[in-house]
Amino acid sequence: MYAIVDIETTGSHAADNGITEIAIVLHDGEKIEGRFSTLVNPLVAIPPYVVSLTGITNNMVATAPLFKDIAPNVHRLLQGRIFVAHNVNFDYSFIRHHLQAVGLHWQARKLCTLRLARAAFPGLPKYGLGHICRSLDIPVTDRHRATGDADATTILLEKIMVKGGEKLIKEFLKKEAKEQILPPNLPQDHVKSLPNTPGVYYFHDSKGTVIYVGKAKMLRKRVVSHFTGLDTGKKRQSFLRDIYSITFKETPTELTASILESVEIKRLWPVHNVSQKNAEKLFGIYLFEDGRGYLRLAIDKKRKLLEPLVSFNILSDAHRYLWKLVKDFQLDAACCFLDKSVKEISLTETPAEYNAKVQKAVLQMQEEKGTYAIIETCDTGNDVSCILVEKGRFFGMGLLPEKANPFEIEHIRGHMTPYPENEVLKNMLRSYSEKYPSRVLQLGA
Repeated sequence: MYAIVDIETTGSHAADNGITEIAIVLHDGEKIEGRFSTLVNPLVAIPPYVVSLTGITNNMVATAPLFKDIAPNVHRLLQGRIFVAHNVNFDYSFIRHHLQAVGLHWQARKLCTLRLARAAFPGLPKYGLGHICRSLDIPVTDRHRATGDADATTILLEKIMVKGGEKLIKEFLKKEAKEQILPPNLPQDHVKSLPNTPGVYYFHDSKGTVIYVGKAKMLRKRVVSHFTGLDTGKKRQSFLRDIYSITFKETPTELTASILESVEIKRLWPVHNVSQKNAEKLFGIYLFEDGRGYLRLAIDKKRKLLEPLVSFNILSDAHRYLWKLVKDFQLDAACCFLDKSVKEISLTETPAEYNAKVQKAVLQMQEEKGTYAIIETCDTGNDVSCILVEKGRFFGMGLLPEKANPFEIEHIRGHMTPYPENEVLKNMLRSYSEKYPSRVLQLGA
């Protein structure tokens, strides 16, 4: 019924590391049915710190079988059994990855004794295997060796079964039970307390430092999605191990969640947020007059001493925007450097005629820098979500009472919480305004 497993490895993520030792204890729920253990040649050097931790040296594994040689037997022993380990996703990801590497498909239901122990023995100071063995007087021989740790995990599972474990195990095995997919250091109640409303969530490390900020339309659903799947890459495995707690802030809409996320990433600079950190490499649309007197629009990298008519953090957004201007105002694509196939630009219009159309396009860009509010119905409650932009700059956001007069800008300011602007926000608000013009309310400055 159960396969209780422990492995030793050359590193912390399966994609780039090998297994140096594996132990499997077969258990029928009442007694041990069989055992298997062996050293494994990982085909890579074992790092010195791993040697000092496990005592497994390169010489010890030099003559050991390769994983491909034992894979059929491992696959046979695990087949049809519930996979049990302490911090189960680590061992499971390694074995599944290395079985797949030799062409053996395997998938199993999982039980994590670390999480089971939290439920069966609440209030212990720590739940790492060494700590919980000391707390529960579980004898451990050869700590950090596969056989010793697998035997200790077996005794722990038996103690859990005595403490109402049958009911716990059934609960953990239900499809809707999410605990076994959570990061090993994250208490389940941190996820259970999340509402399914829009908002921003924060992942904290063991010291309480924010290491990741994200936004969600439904907080609990989005957070859980981080932990599904079996990505064995170094980045993901490190990310999951670093998560010790979650906090959150609810927002009235998904858009306000996106804005708050961007503000918080710029404020906190979390180590695992990447995309918005590089978002300040900007592009702009510039206006200049060529030697023949024609006004021309062009996309270029943003320059310190020149202010663009409008700026973008993604080049493709700048191209999309300029193509829209070309279409709306019947501008020449080659003259705007969009049609690269035309080597010599030949306009049938005079400079005055063509420049008049360009000026209309420029006027529209300037009008977009005006003062306006984005008004949305809140996902919960009767208040109205409002985002205020003044003279082209993001001012802040907040809730307006249902009966408030949205046309009075001074009244709106009093309900807004100011936030710093950044280029990500500029582009976000511009894109949203283009997509939902009915939600944009023009205001007098």
